[in-house]
Amino acid sequence: MDHIRNFCIIAHIDHGKSTIADRLLERTDTIQITEGQMLDDMELEKERGITIKSHAIQMEYEYEGNGDKSIEPGKYILNLIDTPGHVDFSYEVSRSIAACEGALLVVDATQGVQAQTISNLYMAIEHDLEIIPVINKIDMPSAMPDEVEDEIVELLGCGRDEIIRASGRTGEGVDEILKAVVERVPHPKGDPKAPLQALIFDSVFNSFRGIIAYFKIENGRIRKGDKVKFFNTGMEYTADEVGVLKMDMIPRQEMSTGEVGYIISGIKDAKEVKVGDTITHVDNSCDKAIEGFQEVKPMVFAGVYPIDPTDYENLRASLEKLQLNDASLTFQPESSVALGFGFRCGFLGLLHMEIIQERLDREFNMDVITTVPNVSYMVYDKQGNEKEVHNPSGLPEQTMIDHIEEPYIRASIITTTTFIGPIMTLCLDKRGELIKQEFVSGNRVELHFYLPLGEIVIDFYDKLKSISKGYASFDYHLDGFRPSKLAKLDILLNGEPVDALSTLTHQDNAVSLGRRMCEKLKDLIPRQQFDIAIQAAIGAKIIARETIKCVRKDVTAKCYGGDVSRKRKLLEKQKKGKKRMKQIGNVEVPQKAFLAVLKLD
Repeated sequence: MDHIRNFCIIAHIDHGKSTIADRLLERTDTIQITEGQMLDDMELEKERGITIKSHAIQMEYEYEGNGDKSIEPGKYILNLIDTPGHVDFSYEVSRSIAACEGALLVVDATQGVQAQTISNLYMAIEHDLEIIPVINKIDMPSAMPDEVEDEIVELLGCGRDEIIRASGRTGEGVDEILKAVVERVPHPKGDPKAPLQALIFDSVFNSFRGIIAYFKIENGRIRKGDKVKFFNTGMEYTADEVGVLKMDMIPRQEMSTGEVGYIISGIKDAKEVKVGDTITHVDNSCDKAIEGFQEVKPMVFAGVYPIDPTDYENLRASLEKLQLNDASLTFQPESSVALGFGFRCGFLGLLHMEIIQERLDREFNMDVITTVPNVSYMVYDKQGNEKEVHNPSGLPEQTMIDHIEEPYIRASIITTTTFIGPIMTLCLDKRGELIKQEFVSGNRVELHFYLPLGEIVIDFYDKLKSISKGYASFDYHLDGFRPSKLAKLDILLNGEPVDALSTLTHQDNAVSLGRRMCEKLKDLIPRQQFDIAIQAAIGAKIIARETIKCVRKDVTAKCYGGDVSRKRKLLEKQKKGKKRMKQIGNVEVPQKAFLAVLKLD
């Protein structure tokens, strides 16, 4: 156990975590790097250049010693968990941190300490992880290692000699990182003779072998063929195969305390594996489950519907399999007038929602329509009954409603003094109210706001990032419901309401939002053979209208010369045809239109 080190890499998005991870694997001869980003193996990850899923991999490192008697030279096993950097995936990070004793804090030498670095760092410090600061990309012409060093010293309170300067591209500093991991990260603590306790920190779905759970053993040991049970679900299984994770899975007969590995026990049903659950033996089980991992909190809800209604069951199966690979996705069935049966899904943010959509398309060939994202509201009617509404179409008649309450959050935003003005303006535009502001250290300030959750769901995050040049970290927790003046905004096409486009919005914003939605839809809906009227309405009152002109064939082209009545006769005939077509024609709203409504600004 003294020769095991478990550590993860935390950083802001694009600070070069995955590149450093690849260099570490190359230096320890774990793999030959044949193409960029070996750990990010999902097609989407390679395309977008981001990490979506955390990856666990084991390396073997020959440590030569440095004269310190407490750490003996020899072969060390290093378990690395590479984590995503985008804020939408902070849940993945929290789980990886729960399975480690140390963390590499990677900071970009050209950009300095940024938002996500701070919030992931706080998470690591809460779990008592040993932090090893690394400045990456020092070979870049625009690098400012001295200034970045100052920021790290101020953030962590560490000495300058503890900071490692490295470059993922040239491989500089990689040896120092490996040495530091062995010397500074504590070895796992636990009792190999105690009852088995293993924390599940991830799971993946394999179509041949069922569900593969990744675990870290806190106490005890597990052998192939053991009878095990999952503590929280109470389900019992046989460990058909256990082993360690290298680039492929390598089976072992037995695994002991402190090791990170996988278990295959022929589990078919997604619901049986809960990430954060504890594995223990059936006969000699532990008293309590392992603590220290947070429940996921979805921020954005949106309806996901199959384009072909017969695909409903396939969509359910696909979502269940996706949920295995991504525990932060939540879903429940719902139905809509315009779109039929589908699911109401909870996502961590808009990037998460986009990625899930892409994965449904690529990995499961599911064509889906996603509705406008929103949050849940409490509606009180005149009799005093309350009802929770996730979807604007579930609202009672306007005349029956006494008042509506919407969820509020208490948000804390950490930024530098430079961006206080624009961030305050953004929050106040979103109906926020400032509670207090306090200086954290140097020129960093923390702002506390009350904000309606519905306002931050759609584009708040992206705007916050762009106005603060990425230097603002945002964290929130729910703070109850408050009464609010909300109106249901309907979009009508040729007088027919499209319930997938209806939204709940504040009365002050309703008219401008309705106008913008109509203008946007006018650009996106393809022209038909007849005129299409796009209207925005609150109740029975129309507040905005746009018309898409019909595509016309020039029926008078064949009449050259002759009497004007011949032309008029042809035009009259065409007009009747258009009228008849309008009665039976229906308008297809393309998927792009649903998504574009989110990005109205």
